[in-house]
Amino acid sequence: MLIPVDLREWIPENHLVHFIIEAVEGLEIGSFKVNERGSGDEQYPPEMMLALLIYCYATKRMSSRVIEEATHTDIAVRYICGGKAHPDHTVICRFRSGNKAAFKEAFTKVLILAKEMGHLKRVGAISVDGTKIHANASKHAAVSYQRAGEMIAETEQEVAELIKKAEEADAKPLEAGLTIPEEIARRDIRKGELQRARKIMEARYAEAKGESGKEGEKEPANEGKGPDGGEKGKSKKPLEEYQYNFTDEDSRIMKAGNGKHFEQSYNAQAAVDISSMLVLGNYVTNHVNDAKELPSVVDRVDQSVYEVETVIADAGFFSEAAITAIEQEDEKGTRQGPLVYCSVGRQKHHRSVQDLEQHKEPAPVAPDATMTEKMAQRLKTKAGKEYYKKRKETVEPVFGIIKQAMGFRQFLLRGLEKVNIEWDLVTLAYDFRRLFALSQG
Repeated sequence: MLIPVDLREWIPENHLVHFIIEAVEGLEIGSFKVNERGSGDEQYPPEMMLALLIYCYATKRMSSRVIEEATHTDIAVRYICGGKAHPDHTVICRFRSGNKAAFKEAFTKVLILAKEMGHLKRVGAISVDGTKIHANASKHAAVSYQRAGEMIAETEQEVAELIKKAEEADAKPLEAGLTIPEEIARRDIRKGELQRARKIMEARYAEAKGESGKEGEKEPANEGKGPDGGEKGKSKKPLEEYQYNFTDEDSRIMKAGNGKHFEQSYNAQAAVDISSMLVLGNYVTNHVNDAKELPSVVDRVDQSVYEVETVIADAGFFSEAAITAIEQEDEKGTRQGPLVYCSVGRQKHHRSVQDLEQHKEPAPVAPDATMTEKMAQRLKTKAGKEYYKKRKETVEPVFGIIKQAMGFRQFLLRGLEKVNIEWDLVTLAYDFRRLFALSQG
């Protein structure tokens, strides 16, 4: 070709990549982490790097090496990079893990863009849910408190045998390349790691007992669960069963799928607008259940962008204390915060013939009724049924799109702080996909 190729001619006008590039440029992100000295690896425009990550995450490519390869082989990705730039996978990885503030700013500004485009209302209802995402660690790299103690004893025994062997002049030699001092040092390191793991598990156990052992009024069976999933007043599992993962110590073993098997995971939370299906708030926790997460999820929604009027959640989030904190009734009993519709028990997916029949509005509850009684009555009203129906139609499909269409089923980064950064990026990429779909029609 005698004339340089214009990549725009190879990409349809209504392609997602055009929308992402134009939107990122219009967001004017000011919190990028930039190397002002210009030292080290080749520098790239931060807007280009952000657009690159958003587009690749939105199109099922999360690995930094896969993204680097796409800068050579994918036309849309080459268009983002100007046709000639090819960021190295280490540069991509550093940018991803070092721009938490920029991703947060972009997340907020894309919602403001959605409002300006008329796709997001100022006031509305959110649907809240959590999903388990695999950690970048195998559950086989975990050890229980009891097993760690056994391994420490085994290690001490091996060290004693090696010392005795060193003292014996006629002892059989070790395999080629192995020395007794190095083997002793290796076992000392292993012992130190196991002892540290046991101390961390002891601290977690003490925290769980402290949180689940507070005195107070009697609560429902699914109320007041601690970080380990224990019931109020006792720790569900003994210290001996606590586990620690050497690959990612912040991750936890959690129930996965239909609850019949367990995986090393994190618990990713999201608040979704029921009208536009845009993610409005998000974060990741390593709590194995959602019993204490509802106020935190609601707080993640920026009230200056979107005023939450109604909150919808399933039974896993139900907690009298949490709902009371969200609704914020004054001394006269007048609600000041959002109205919550949260199931107090597992709901059937199949509707019976009786469910299809018209029913009268349920009678109001007594003024001194508990929050559980109030919520059960609230969900039987026509408004309650309509709102709760929206939960399955909004937040669950969002998780389905993220896991299936975007292919995000496992975090690539490790540690609670870094997986929160990656979840910001994932939900940001989802919002770009969703906003692009809304703009098409």
